[in-house]
Amino acid sequence: MNAAGGITRRGLFGRAGLAAIAGAAAVSLAGCGEGEQVAKAAVNPTTQRVTTPDWLGEAPEVNEDEIAETIDVDVVVVGCGTGGIPAIISAAEEGVRVLGIDQQAKVSNVREDIGAIDSALQKETEKEFPQFHIDKYEAMEDIVRYANGFVDYNLIKLWADESGAMVDWLTKICERNGDFRMWHEGSIGTDNGQARDRAWATGHSPEKLSDDKDLSFGVDLQHYAEELGAQFCFETSLVRCEQDYLGRVTGIICRDDREQTLIRVNAKKGVILATGGYVANNAMVEARQAWNNRLKINTAPGGSPTGDGIKAAMWCGADIDPIGCAVTFNRACCKPDETAGSDVKGKWWWFGEQPFLKVNLNGERFCNESGPYDYMLHSAFMQPDHTYVDIFDSDYVEQVRIMNEVGCCRLYPFDNGAPSNRGIEQMAADFENLEEAGYLMKADTIEELASKLNIPVDKTVESFNRYNEFARQGHDDDYNKEPYRLMELNHPPYYGIRTGCWFLCTLDGVRINTDMHAIREDGTQIDGLFMVGNDSGGFFSVSYPNLFTGLAVGRTMTFGRRAGKLAAQGK
Repeated sequence: MNAAGGITRRGLFGRAGLAAIAGAAAVSLAGCGEGEQVAKAAVNPTTQRVTTPDWLGEAPEVNEDEIAETIDVDVVVVGCGTGGIPAIISAAEEGVRVLGIDQQAKVSNVREDIGAIDSALQKETEKEFPQFHIDKYEAMEDIVRYANGFVDYNLIKLWADESGAMVDWLTKICERNGDFRMWHEGSIGTDNGQARDRAWATGHSPEKLSDDKDLSFGVDLQHYAEELGAQFCFETSLVRCEQDYLGRVTGIICRDDREQTLIRVNAKKGVILATGGYVANNAMVEARQAWNNRLKINTAPGGSPTGDGIKAAMWCGADIDPIGCAVTFNRACCKPDETAGSDVKGKWWWFGEQPFLKVNLNGERFCNESGPYDYMLHSAFMQPDHTYVDIFDSDYVEQVRIMNEVGCCRLYPFDNGAPSNRGIEQMAADFENLEEAGYLMKADTIEELASKLNIPVDKTVESFNRYNEFARQGHDDDYNKEPYRLMELNHPPYYGIRTGCWFLCTLDGVRINTDMHAIREDGTQIDGLFMVGNDSGGFFSVSYPNLFTGLAVGRTMTFGRRAGKLAAQGK
């Protein structure tokens, strides 16, 4: 083992000598083209137009003399994050030889806020809070509506059927040593009919109980996988998949990024790709969801996936979702002389999702500020420079409590006592830091605030006064904002900040069936190739249903667990 908990480069699972595998490998490399040709042969060019996007390019050529070593396993999982770790664990539970590889130096960024229906924790919470009960069929219909139907309904039903059992499984794992406690995040916000959009109490998160500063949720899951016999290779990047003459994926070629050598991994039972989407590939984002490049403000948090898994699957003949989609949070800010855009460097702005007054750069209010995160951002895309301004006052502590947000942006404990990701008491320090850095503006009058934000003073004052008048009368005549979230801003000093999107991850990917296999355009599966997490598609389109707390993570972990089990069983 190396210092990071991965394998050494010698002696894993009894590697085959190069001479012994050279003939088979040559067939494997040559067969990739044949498999893709078979996959596309049925397409009728008069009714279906098959094109190769510019960002895809050609699969890298690999010569046999470039392969420095070979590893033989049953299952290889590429990507040891939110989707990969559950896949590694579930495959290892089947007793097979499992290898996880990742381009990072260690397991990191296994996300929390895990969306599920009918977990044991959720059912227990419902005894005290029956309003948290979820009818899974109603939930499924709502997810389909968010996507305008551009989804595979069977995948959504699969999540609804299996996600609760996945959380129960994960709860036992993370609570096994007493280092973590899993919580159901019990809240649906204001449930008296006033809320415009329905929220669902699907979230679950582990609370760390250990004082070990080096222990994280992801590291704890890695330890469990290693207890089961799984092995890890870090600082190792995917180059391409390999296929036999029938098109079955038989393994991968990867690169040891430390030694800059190529490794062949033969995977007898299956290859699982979980590399995390393409959020850091600007060309792919521009081609598939350009609006998010216009809205994006780069911040320190987030991953760096570049679409390697998606491209590798498409080189094997896989199809991709028709429309791009992402998790975008209105939690990023820029300075008063800047606007959003893919090249802008800014700061994390956790408070941004609270539905206070928001105006465009002309000082005009432009939408109902209360709703799903990316609805706000999509409305901002229609505004000048795709950037807007948050305005709130010094009474924000009480007003946030009344606004009663749900999910990961919640700043108060959940109704059943589960802790929020961040607390309202942390905001004062965040504000001070952002003010010192020149992002958050503070003023005793709205006129002074508008001037500091470089937006028109007269129009901003007009918008501010009109908003306050609606708050006093109890009805938003312009955009019908819920009365309980429509509160007068009359407690100076006032705060303002330019806001755009924290582009967390992409959600569209390679189309899959319910056995987690990548599928071709004609619906046939690519044997031996499984896709999970943000490399996989069919579940989201255009918008992320954030009022299903943790839906993206829940989908990823549920399908990761399923893929690992099915791959290990050779299905």
